[in-house]
Amino acid sequence: MEFALDPGLLASLAVAEVLYVRAVRVLAARGVRVPRLQLAFWHAGMALWAVALLSPIGAGADDHLSLHMAEHLLIADLGAPLLLAGVRNPVLAFYLPRAALVPLARTGWLRRLFRWLRRPLVAVPVWILVLYGWHYGPLFEAATRHASVHALQHACFVGASVLVWWPALEPQRRRLRGELWKIGHIFAARLPGMFLGMVFLFARVPLYEGLYGDDLADQQIAGGMMMTLDILIVVFALCFFFWRAAQADAAQPSTLSSPTIPPSRWPGTEQ
Repeated sequence: MEFALDPGLLASLAVAEVLYVRAVRVLAARGVRVPRLQLAFWHAGMALWAVALLSPIGAGADDHLSLHMAEHLLIADLGAPLLLAGVRNPVLAFYLPRAALVPLARTGWLRRLFRWLRRPLVAVPVWILVLYGWHYGPLFEAATRHASVHALQHACFVGASVLVWWPALEPQRRRLRGELWKIGHIFAARLPGMFLGMVFLFARVPLYEGLYGDDLADQQIAGGMMMTLDILIVVFALCFFFWRAAQADAAQPSTLSSPTIPPSRWPGTEQ
């Protein structure tokens, strides 16, 4: 069993974890406690990234389409939203050191670009373009044969996933709002992935024969994993955001309460 213990990947994951722990400690010193569930989200996301990139999954991704697909699903479809939920405010404001955060905050065009890209009507098309573009034969083959292109592929998947999940999870807020439109937003983003998974699952010929040979079973496993995970994410979004919307509605005072009648107007008190 081979492990992909790449020094660059190990260093990147270590830096990300150190920055998070540092932010949590800075907040603790200021009397702010990060909820345990939020901490669990972050560490679960980091664990999924480690499994995807450093375990035999990452080591065998160039030889098996199913492992390549598992790698992408773990880092982008599952890992990215978990990390986003784990880094929500107040951690988000302290995650980067001040020396790095201030120049980014002062870069107006970058902030405007990010605000535009994370709009639901922009983020979903970007995600679809990234998803289908990187599964196009020549680009997929380049990512498999060249480590630098493979790293770019990972970065594109993670970045596009963050854009899709940002308006739904709202990491810049301390409390997540429950709004039903988020269900449709996540469904619109996951539906193209289901169709792509069906292509892998029901194709009669190998789609990447030059890379993975004629192993149709491995291709079908890859498609089945993609389609199944997309369905599970949609079901989760349906249940979770409906529950959050119900919670938010129950917390608001009723606007249909009876009008208050002053004592002087009570029946039997007329002069």
